[in-house]
Amino acid sequence: MRTNLKEKVALVTGASSGLGERFARVLAANGAMVVLAARRLERLKELRAQIESAGGAAHAVALDVTDQDAIRAAIDEVASSLGPIDILVNNSGVSTQQRLTDVAPADFDHVFNTNVRGAFFVAQAVARQMIARAKETPNFHGRIVNIASVAGLRVLPQIGVYCMSKAAVIQMTRAQALEWGRYGINVNAICPGYIRTEINASHWDTEAGRKLIAMLPRRRVGDAADLDGTLLLLVAEESQFINGAIITVDDGLSVT
Repeated sequence: MRTNLKEKVALVTGASSGLGERFARVLAANGAMVVLAARRLERLKELRAQIESAGGAAHAVALDVTDQDAIRAAIDEVASSLGPIDILVNNSGVSTQQRLTDVAPADFDHVFNTNVRGAFFVAQAVARQMIARAKETPNFHGRIVNIASVAGLRVLPQIGVYCMSKAAVIQMTRAQALEWGRYGINVNAICPGYIRTEINASHWDTEAGRKLIAMLPRRRVGDAADLDGTLLLLVAEESQFINGAIITVDDGLSVT
């Protein structure tokens, strides 16, 4: 699937690895000027070089989504260097693996500060700029794609706090879609299932990983590329009527 994103500025948070890295590559391949945002600036510079060598355009900016000053500084840098943001892929996320009785306040705060608080205030900062543009530009179209998880729809063992945080992202998406839709901003969420990334790749070859795969509807784990079509659909000009949608891309896990 391809769509024309030329002259669009797309900010991708959590772009230094995993799904964020894939999202950035896909948007760049479809013509967007992609702003790579994460804490690991050196990784972003490497990714920027790879995107540029493939004929795309990218810009790297350091961003810790748990830091309000860092959010403001990053958004201001993008606006001054590249122009206003047309697309936000709100992807930053962390998790812990433990029983709920073992969760310490620091564990809880670590997950919620990134997955919920950070995601909300990044979206808020971008939306404020989009709303200002909408008031001055007829037929303005903005796109915000929040990356939630099937874990926000179905509780999975050992990651209860993560599940809670992604459920909050789903409700956040609906609230943003309701309030910001009148300004031409479409806000939707993707809920991936189990996806193979560099962080979890070795797990699927372990006994626990193989047992988990055996429990999945089609006995397989997805690849990051399996999300490409959904992402491009939600950022495309042709998706004007999709707002507030929560789209699962999980190979059927959520219906089992």
